[in-house]
Parts: sequence; structure tokens; C-alpha cells
Amino acid sequence: MAIPRDFINDLIARTDIVELIDRKVPLKKAGKNYSACCPFHSEKSPSFTVSRDKQFYHCFGCGAHGNAIDFVMEYDRLNFVDAIEDLAGQLGLEVPREQGTGPRRDEGLARDLYQLMEEAARHYQTQLRQHADKQKVDEYLALRGLSNEVVEDFGIGFAPDGWDGLLGRYRTNPDAQDKLLTGGMLIENDGGKRYDRFRDRLMFPIRDRRGRVIGFGGRVLGDGTPKYLNSPETPIFHKGQELYGLYELKQKHRDPERVMIVEGYMDVVALAQFGIDYAVASLGTSTTAEQFQLLLRSAKEVICCYDGDRAGYEAAWRAMETALPLLKPGDKVTFLFLPQGEDPDSQVRKEGKEAFEARIDNALPLADYLFDTLSQKYGTDKGNLAKQAIALIEKIKDTVLANLLLENLAHKLGMNSSEDLRKKLGLTSMSTGPKALAQKGLKGRGTPLRLAISLLVQHPELGHKLPVQPALGHIRMAGIELLIQLLELTRGQVLSTAQLLESYRETEHWSPLTKLAQWEHQIAEDNVAQEFRKALVWLNNQYIEQRYQELSIKPDLTREEKLQLQKLIVVMKGMK
Repeated sequence: MAIPRDFINDLIARTDIVELIDRKVPLKKAGKNYSACCPFHSEKSPSFTVSRDKQFYHCFGCGAHGNAIDFVMEYDRLNFVDAIEDLAGQLGLEVPREQGTGPRRDEGLARDLYQLMEEAARHYQTQLRQHADKQKVDEYLALRGLSNEVVEDFGIGFAPDGWDGLLGRYRTNPDAQDKLLTGGMLIENDGGKRYDRFRDRLMFPIRDRRGRVIGFGGRVLGDGTPKYLNSPETPIFHKGQELYGLYELKQKHRDPERVMIVEGYMDVVALAQFGIDYAVASLGTSTTAEQFQLLLRSAKEVICCYDGDRAGYEAAWRAMETALPLLKPGDKVTFLFLPQGEDPDSQVRKEGKEAFEARIDNALPLADYLFDTLSQKYGTDKGNLAKQAIALIEKIKDTVLANLLLENLAHKLGMNSSEDLRKKLGLTSMSTGPKALAQKGLKGRGTPLRLAISLLVQHPELGHKLPVQPALGHIRMAGIELLIQLLELTRGQVLSTAQLLESYRETEHWSPLTKLAQWEHQIAEDNVAQEFRKALVWLNNQYIEQRYQELSIKPDLTREEKLQLQKLIVVMKGMK
């Protein structure tokens, strides 16, 4: 079901973007606007501005821009619908739905699945406290050194050894059973018999960034296999987009200095037991780009912790390749390898918090890990080492960081500069980095049509109650239809820039309009209305000239057309 456009407009109107952003990125007053160092790239001087008038933000450094919805999507890594729900939740509003055409997410199913998963989590927690096998579970928790506080913080539960522990709760509710099957909590065999997926396991609920239970990880209590069993992909659980423990971390630390990614649920919980409460797990997969973006957004430093065996080093290399295109100057990514045969769970129990954190403090910076690994692989073959390193560096989209690594490589190869390296290898300058348009922005006044559209986007009140401009509909000019649409949108209602742009999300006009919303048109605030009227007059005059040309070359004019031509001649003389 689609979200009504009127509700989205009302949501943007009710949300003060300055207050929204200030809660996450402290803003300072700067004239009419507010400024801060950009939360989306590293910088020392503030280039991130927020306009209360326009309800719009823009970074002159990296080009990030948008309204309140865009900020929540980008900052919290939410999709469009989840960002709407997040903003609505902050205002205590229920998000309405309307019937749409074409494929859509079944919101009713999603809501029911969230509820059923929460019920399952409470069921497992109750079993941990009350089941007949409670002593067995308590002995296991004691063996692993887990306190009641940590068990409660992570919502750990117990799935008893039976085929229908969870299923039995819904024996008379076939609809709930069907949804539990969809949610991966039940399994159905070829004969149609259903049974619990998780049996005789310690249960770790997986929560999304909003704290909703979306899946589970189950750890066998004995020597059974598999050691870990995870929820499958479902309509609400996509393991490549989530991190176990991230929600719990954010409850402890609003703005954590560091976050460490490990491989297992028990690693996260064991580290938290020893006071290292900033670890998350990648849900049994190689770290994805979405997960790395979450990590980089969550803390100033990301530590990638792996076992010191071959599999650990291979996983680390894959993680580094994933991270490279996402890095910006100031991002700190390090790599920590534990002694062979150890994992974070066993190592922290062996040596304690202080020694383990000493390892973290001495973790290898990404650049050192990259060059050290290539040096071990290629030895004295500097040519191949350089080519492989450059192939990796070219994945980095940020020019500044790419050039820093290239300089680092040059010095490691005994050269004076990256230019010497380029010349020796016959390389052109690096092709990485943001587009020039995003860095510099549009400048100058441009054409009157562009100016009219830009001024209207930046100041939608200019179109409010403006008389209809019928001549515009007859002009043959690329882009004139967009101006007509904008005038129609703004004529009958007072909109902010953010609301106006939201009307064009997912259309071909979205990108050019968001660029024009940031365009430095070099017109003083006091002259905006006058310049807008001038642009409209110029466009109307284009119609007059265009119509004059049509009539003046037409061989046989009707009486009405002759009169019109005479009037046009008079008007054009007045224009001159």
C-alpha cells in the first residue's frame, strides 16, 4: 500500500529539519541558516548548511542534500518507507496507507510478523526462566560466564528440545502459523507437517535499528550441529542489511567512539560481559557494503576483528575490498587478528578486558594492512605490488583519500611522490572522486528559464496566487513544461522547498530540481521576487516573438490573424 502524498507533505511541514538534524549533528547559527561539519564526510571546516526557511540541507563539500526524509534515510540508513515511519513515530502519528497499483510490500503482513517475532522472543525468555530444563540452561550460562544483566540486555532466551514448543502456542490459529512459517520460525515438510525451526538452543533475538525483533540466532547447548542456526531471509529480515547487537550498542552509547565487528553472537555477548560493549556481528555472512555503511555511520573508528587463521585473513581481505569504495577522509578502519585457534569469546575470557583492548589499540590501520598483505604476497616484485595496490586504490571514490594512499604507496616503493609512481607505470591521474558538479555546484544566472525554475524551487511562495500564465503553454522550449507544473503546484498552496521537491521524488525531474535547489544564482534576497518576475516577462515575450515569426511567414492570414499580427508588432515595438 502506498503512503498518501498529502500525509508526506504534512509530515514534512510538521518536522522542523533544524531540530531534527540538531539532535544528531549539533548545529550553529550562521546568518539565516545553520551550519556544522558534514556528518556524511570528514571535514575540519563546516560546509554543511541547514535552511529552516527551505526545510532543506546541503553540503558544499560532498554534495549531500535533501529534506527531512532524505536526512533520516541517509543518516540512519533507512529506506523511504521506514524513514517516513520513523519521522511519523517521533510526532506520534500513524502512517496511513492507500491502495496502489503494481508490486508493493504487504504492510499488514510486516506488522503481523513484527508482532509474532516479539511474541516469540518473549516466549523464549519465559522458557529460559521457567522450563523444566532451566537448570541445564543455567549451568550453560554459568559455564560461559554470562550474568543475568547481560542475558536481559540482549533478550537471550531458550528454545526447549521439542517439535512444537512455539507451534503449540498457535495450535488453534492457522493464520498465525502461516505467518510464522513465512517468518522462518516454523518448517513444513513434504507431507505438510509443521514443526519448530529452533529446538534445544540458546536464542539470540536479532533487532533492527528501531529495536523490532526481525529474526533469531540459535546456539546449540551441547555438541549438536549446526553449532549456530539462523533465521532464513524473510519479508522483514535481510541479513546482509543488519548487524547483530547494533541496536543494543546504540542503547548504551548514543555516539560511540568505536565499533568492532566480529563473527558470532556469542562473541558480541561475551565481549559485553567483560565491558567491551561496542561489538556487533555480521550474522554469519561476509561483511556487505550495507553493513559497512552502517558501521562507518555508527562510530568514528571501525575495528574488523577476525580469527588468525587462513579463513580469518581471507574474510578480512574481502571486508577491506568492500570498505574501500565507501571510505572518505577521516574514516578510521583497522584490522585485528587474534591468535590462531582463538575467537573474541575465548580470547577475552583468557586475558580480560584490559589486555583485549590493548590488542584493539594496536590493530593494523587499513593502509598498513593493505600494503603489508601485498608485500607478503609479492615480496620484491614491486611492479606487480604497485599494480595490485593501484587497482585497489582506484576503487576509492574520494579523491583526497585515494591520493593519500597513492602517496603512501610511492614512499613504500622508495619514490619521492605519487607523480613519480604514475610516470614510471605510465598512469594518468586518478579518476576517482566525486563529480565536479557535486563539489563546486552550479553558479551564475544561466538562462531565464533555469533562473525562473530555480527561484521557484528555492522560494515556492513566489508562485502562490500568481495569475495563470497561458502564454507559457505555447512556447517551444525544453523544460517549459516543468516550470508550468511548478507554477500549478505552488499557485494554490504555500509549500516549502522540501515539500515541493518531495512531489518529484522518483521522477526524472528529481535530480535536476535538487541541484537547482542548491544553485548559487547570485541574486540578493531582496531582489528575488523582482528577478523572478523579470524571468517570467522574458518567457512571455518569447511567446510573442515566436508567434510573430509564425504569422509573419504565413502566406494566407485570416482576418483575425492579421489583427493579431498588427497587435504583436505594436507590442514588440514597445518591448524594444
